Amino acid sequence: MRRTRRQIENRIQRIKERIAAIDRIHPGTLSRQYNVCGTPNCQCKADPPRKHGPYYQISFSWHGKSTSRFVKKKDLSRVKRQIKNYKRIRALTDEWIQLTMELSRMPRDTVDG
Repeated sequence: MRRTRRQIENRIQRIKERIAAIDRIHPGTLSRQYNVCGTPNCQCKADPPRKHGPYYQISFSWHGKSTSRFVKKKDLSRVKRQIKNYKRIRALTDEWIQLTMELSRMPRDTVDG
């Protein structure tokens, strides 16, 4: 089904409104880490090992620089929400770009119908 110019412009407007409603964002991937320490005879060196953790870490690249940071357990839900918001904004932006390209292929004198 081919969309009209008006339908595309209405969808773009809804996308802008949804983007404006999104709160804080953060790129990245969250992972759970378990570590082995340097203390002799520690539980993490037992057989089987009982590693320390979990520790949570966010990894991301921004302006060509890769970064990883530990995330405190109390901040996990906030960081997860920010990552989800970031992914949502990226998806909405991609759709907006696609719609804009679709509009650019339409003749300017197209009558909506």
